[in-house]
Amino acid sequence: MAIAKAERLMNLALCLLGTRRPLSKRELRESVEAYLEAASDDAFNRMFERDKDDLRELGLVIETVENLEGEVGYLARRDSNRLPPITLDAEEAAALGLAAKVWQQARLAGAASGALQKLRAAGLPEDVDPYGAHSALEPRIPVHEAAFEPLMLACRDRRSVVFHYRKANAAQPEPRHVEPWALECWRGHWYLAGWDRDRGAERVFRLSRITGKVRSRGTPCTAPVPDVVTVRETVASWAGESAERTARIRLRTDAGYPLRAKATSVRELGGGWEELEIPYGHGLDAWLVEFGADVVVLEPAGLRADVVDRLRAVAKG
Repeated sequence: MAIAKAERLMNLALCLLGTRRPLSKRELRESVEAYLEAASDDAFNRMFERDKDDLRELGLVIETVENLEGEVGYLARRDSNRLPPITLDAEEAAALGLAAKVWQQARLAGAASGALQKLRAAGLPEDVDPYGAHSALEPRIPVHEAAFEPLMLACRDRRSVVFHYRKANAAQPEPRHVEPWALECWRGHWYLAGWDRDRGAERVFRLSRITGKVRSRGTPCTAPVPDVVTVRETVASWAGESAERTARIRLRTDAGYPLRAKATSVRELGGGWEELEIPYGHGLDAWLVEFGADVVVLEPAGLRADVVDRLRAVAKG
């Protein structure tokens, strides 16, 4: 069975690499002998989808293209699947080793280990230990959201997705149709940056507010992807990292230490309360809500109203 599957994957890869135009499922079924032996169309579809996902996991870049008639086709362009020679020095190998170690507690652990094996095959010196130089470091990035993996794959494959998203001040989630750009981690939370097709603008989504399953539309992305620095700046802005104004809040004594770390001034009020002045940027209202009854917004009035709206939405469930 293992040999038969390997042969089937090889034949499918050769078909996708050898074509100059996208091939439909029907054409691929006629070209791969194992698919002709499928008992039914449903059996073929399940087999093909598994094989396609397996090839992508192995590193083959497979594009999904929809023609004018709405028929979906697949191809693997040679220029997208050709890598230049890889040469790494000891420091670069150690950095990659640490990056792989980050994912050891997540479902990406297998992919990370496999990537290091591929680097060995590509010429990584055998005497270089990617972990040895920094064995005392134990980097971890928590990934608890079920949406992370399908969104990560959608970012990699440049496929649009649909999911339901609940804004902090909304009682019910709403459907969103997004072209994903990148996933970024800020303050221990994961965010997706991308192009919202329904709103025609860039948006940032906190993964913990995505409800239900993330579904791929299979349609190619059309909006240009900004460079990495621009995407990170966008996420930082939406996550409340950039601020040009200030806000005044009341904070209970011995509470809200992350807020104290950002405070530009602190004044004793008595009665177990202090007054803080903190930077005010996009997303601050969502952050303040997390501290519950320990925080009272004094000004500006707009920020106070946003926090009250979010608390009311939480109270309504």
